[in-house]
Amino acid sequence: MAFKIKWFETIDSTNSEAVRQFKECDDFTVFASGYQTSGRGQKGTRWESEQGKNLTFSVVLKSEGIKAENQFVVSQIITIGIKRYLKSKGIEAKIKWPNDIYVGDKKICGILIEHFLSGDTLSGSVVGVGLNVNQDKFSSDAPNPVSMKNILGKEFSLEEELQSLVGHFHEIYFPFINFISNATINRLDNEYSDSLYRLNEFHKYQETPGGEMIMARITGIDHNACLLLEKEDGTVKRYHFKEVKYII
Repeated sequence: MAFKIKWFETIDSTNSEAVRQFKECDDFTVFASGYQTSGRGQKGTRWESEQGKNLTFSVVLKSEGIKAENQFVVSQIITIGIKRYLKSKGIEAKIKWPNDIYVGDKKICGILIEHFLSGDTLSGSVVGVGLNVNQDKFSSDAPNPVSMKNILGKEFSLEEELQSLVGHFHEIYFPFINFISNATINRLDNEYSDSLYRLNEFHKYQETPGGEMIMARITGIDHNACLLLEKEDGTVKRYHFKEVKYII
């Protein structure tokens, strides 16, 4: 498999650099850095990563043919790819909706995706990934980080692991975009749903912004990628991103 990786010793943000170079990039160009001075998380939060310890990178996808209404498939391709990669290392991970990766109740990976639309289809996406690999200790106020080294007790070559991880994206992405159909979308939906953190388990959640605490279980996602939670009385409610908080 062939893909181009551009390494930077230090950069503000690999997502920002990928956006800056988006027009000139080939499909599946990867921007990686040993350190980001302004690494970004969801909704403007910062991603903590000790210099030279973790994988912080972005992938440019020029996914012509994916309809805007199906843009969540990009999240599914990336999260499933990370889960498969971690499994190849002996780590059983789950996908915390919509696109965090958890091992047990600890977060090992965060993802930030920026889409570009042309009419009713995607003209491309920039997918930023922060995977905790060799970092031992975390000093930010993030409540539950964990790294591959924490779990497996050994260090990894970042260059080798990036090649392996991006290879897992590659083997999902290209077959999918070359044969987009309801059947291929359904296969992604099924693997994603089966991989969900807390699937079919009752736990506490907090609705936002109202703040009501509920006991419910995740049953999957709907066709709009909203989270489906079933309460103890059997009623099912759908939630958009940031409308419900996991109590961990």
